[in-house]
Order: sequence, then structure tokens, then C-alpha cells
Amino acid sequence: MLLNARLIVSTFVMIFLAELGDKTQISTFALATNSRSMLSVFLGASGALVLTTLIAVVLGGVIGRFVPEKLIRVVSAAVFIGFGVLTLVETFRK
Repeated sequence: MLLNARLIVSTFVMIFLAELGDKTQISTFALATNSRSMLSVFLGASGALVLTTLIAVVLGGVIGRFVPEKLIRVVSAAVFIGFGVLTLVETFRK
């Protein structure tokens, strides 16, 4: 297993930028404001993010062996578009 520095950096940048200001970060912010132990909040949030990332990497590796990358990208795009449409519909209903 070789480490690819370029892949590490591009993954870090993509995930870091995507996560800025998302609901997980805002929830962690809220938990930290009501806590006397910021370290506990940090460890809990970090552990959760590491676990969800591990699950995504393992599932992605397994699924990637059987499903073509193009199909995964198309399905991913459709899911994101679907969530966007649902968000718009909910917004305009209120």
C-alpha cells in the first residue's frame, strides 16, 4: 500500500472546503458553546467524522470493484440533484 501525496492533498482540500459551514460544523459549534469541556466535544466530533469517513472509504472500495466509476458518478450526481430539488420544494412550501 503506497501513499499518494497528491491524492492526499487533493482529498484534504476537497473535503475541507466542502465541510466549511455545513450542518455538522454548526452542530459542533453549538455543542462547544454549551460545554465546559471543548476537548470532549472535539474528540467526539473527530471520532464521528473519522468513523463515517472509514465507512465511506471501505464501502467505496468494495463497491468500486463491482460498479463502474461512471455509474457511481451519475448516481451520486442524481442523489445530490434530488436533495437539492427536495430542499427547494420544502423551502417554497413554507
